[in-house]
Amino acid sequence: MKRLAQRLVPRTLRGRLSLVALTTAALIMTLLTFVFNLAITRHLQHQVDAELRNRAEAVATTIDTSGPRARVLETANDHLLDTNVWIYADGRLLERPPSAPLHSPLSDAADNLADQRRRTCTTDAGQPPMRQCALPLPGNHAAGVVTAMSLGPYRSSADTLLVASLALDAAMLACTYVLTRLSLGRALRPMQSMTDKAAQWSAVGSEARFGAEHQPVELARLGGSLDVLLDRIRTVLRHERQLTGELSHELRTPLTRMVVELDWWQMRPRSVRETLETHRVLTEAAQSMRTICDTLLDDARDRALDHSAVPGTTDVVPTLERLLLRSSTPDRIKTTLETGAPVVQAATAPALLERILSPLLANAVRYARTTVTVAVRRTADAVRIDVTDDGPGVPEAFVGDLFVPGRRAEPGDGHDGAGLGLPLARRLAVSVGGDVTFDPGNASGARFTVSLPAG
Repeated sequence: MKRLAQRLVPRTLRGRLSLVALTTAALIMTLLTFVFNLAITRHLQHQVDAELRNRAEAVATTIDTSGPRARVLETANDHLLDTNVWIYADGRLLERPPSAPLHSPLSDAADNLADQRRRTCTTDAGQPPMRQCALPLPGNHAAGVVTAMSLGPYRSSADTLLVASLALDAAMLACTYVLTRLSLGRALRPMQSMTDKAAQWSAVGSEARFGAEHQPVELARLGGSLDVLLDRIRTVLRHERQLTGELSHELRTPLTRMVVELDWWQMRPRSVRETLETHRVLTEAAQSMRTICDTLLDDARDRALDHSAVPGTTDVVPTLERLLLRSSTPDRIKTTLETGAPVVQAATAPALLERILSPLLANAVRYARTTVTVAVRRTADAVRIDVTDDGPGVPEAFVGDLFVPGRRAEPGDGHDGAGLGLPLARRLAVSVGGDVTFDPGNASGARFTVSLPAG
């Protein structure tokens, strides 16, 4: 039974709302039909009673109660007045209709009404049903008149009205259902269109939005909610693409080291010492890849949860020495580290500091002609790290796009960069309260400054 009920319930919103409207209209029409037919039945009965009392009063004018005995006067239209009329006086029946013999149910009912000596009416449930009304007459003769009338025509009229009202109800319900479905279909069409557009826009991360202008209040609220969801989806997709690009960008260097070491190791037989050295380089590259993945994934998780992890404290100088040793090319580029103090601490985790500095050092070594200089100094509440190279510098027209993801000054310069290193460095620095800036006033080469909170 439960499954049958579930199958009968429409699955669409339009079908369910139409069913609710149809059920509500059916209940209202049933109540109105019942009240209407009850009122009609009472009205017809009142008409019958009024007609019977009028006839009884007309018959009462033919009864003479002035003498010692009551008697019925003869009139010109006695045959009309005597139809279904009983006349009583002094406790006896003076006249009765020819169609109602003595001791018949109808005559017995008239006798009972006459004995009550008051104005009253009753219905005999015979075939056809009869309505009887009694009218007592004033005087000492205990006279009274009982009139009767068949209810057949009135019942027939009431039945006809009932059938007509039921047919009208059925037609009204059919029209209500059809009009409700059409109206709901038209009203829900914008919602279906908004649903389709939202699905399409969310799949591609489109910037198109619904807005609240020229929309009904309900659709404006729905559009606002969908716009918020689309913004969140677009943000998630952007973060996903950004994370994918940053991972591929950052993992390219250790992967390249691993491939180069393996190719070099396979070119000819190696000694045990050389093999161990290759293993060491591969292990460092693998550990670097794991650190990169952990750092970027932790940062992505913190951004998704809208909070930042508690920063650590890192000694900047040893980290810079290790990065410079890893990125230096003694045969072409000379790297120099200038420190104002032997210990300079920044309020950031070691792995995050490496990810901030690695793109800057890699770019400096890539574009320098002979020298890369890294200067570290401590200010009142911050640590400043200047990375300077003596290369061609940054084209003036490209300065505004330096930190835009995916943008490169010269895509055809032979380097395999993706334009993600500098944006990643700035984003990670900002996440710990610092920044990465470019110094356009540097006369020779390019100079980038990393500012980090002091530890």
